[in-house]
Amino acid sequence: MRHRMRGRKLGRSPSHRRAMLRNMACSLLRTLDQDEDDPHRAKVPGRIVTTLPKAKELRPFVEKLVTLAKKGRQFELVVPEAPQKLEDQVRNERREQTAEWKRWKGTPEYTAWNQATAPAIACRRRAFALLRDKDAVSILFDELADRFADRAGGYTRIIKLANVRLGDAGRQALIEFVGEDDTIAERQPSLEVDDDDDDDADQDTGADEPTEAGEDVAAEAGPDGSDPVEAGEEEDVEAVGDGETSGEDEPQDEPQDEGDADDEVESED
Repeated sequence: MRHRMRGRKLGRSPSHRRAMLRNMACSLLRTLDQDEDDPHRAKVPGRIVTTLPKAKELRPFVEKLVTLAKKGRQFELVVPEAPQKLEDQVRNERREQTAEWKRWKGTPEYTAWNQATAPAIACRRRAFALLRDKDAVSILFDELADRFADRAGGYTRIIKLANVRLGDAGRQALIEFVGEDDTIAERQPSLEVDDDDDDDADQDTGADEPTEAGEDVAAEAGPDGSDPVEAGEEEDVEAVGDGETSGEDEPQDEPQDEGDADDEVESED
């Protein structure tokens, strides 16, 4: 039974498979921030071409990273700002070694700042553990988290390509981030019917009905205004006119004389 066997092995060991997905995710993220003078830069930012099975395995890996970045970005937005002097000193030397940092570390402001930044830093460390690339993590949190802030999911799409890979004829597909230069077809509004037109149509229909009824009565009455004659009555009239008699006009049998009746009784005796 194929239980607890989610995913594709892709012909690689678990460690090799994780490294491959890590490199593909970093390549996809790095296409969003590349130098225009680079001859090897991607033609379309946020898109890479790979085989179809690899693209299907990469998609959930990348989308989970984007969700993690959105979560960390929400924590970063509520973090209070540190003193500007400390931020300037961080550029040249470790801030933990400066005297001003040590003095600020014992203040209540540092405690509030540390508690607020802890969840955001934890999210960044988690993303770095999966990607092992600082530039990719920066792009993920600084750009994609804000880009997909109002989107609940479905950050990538897979499009199958018709041409196959040379050498082994593998099915190719491209995976890209959605929302950038997407063309959305506008829905055409349906035709609207005004209620006034319906009322006018009903009134016109009601006015025509008596006229049609009157025409039918006039046609049945005939041109001279006489009452219509049924078909059966017309046939009877024609038969009488030809000299034929109906069943009602047939003569009844004449009664016999009394003498003839007595003769018949005697003969029976």
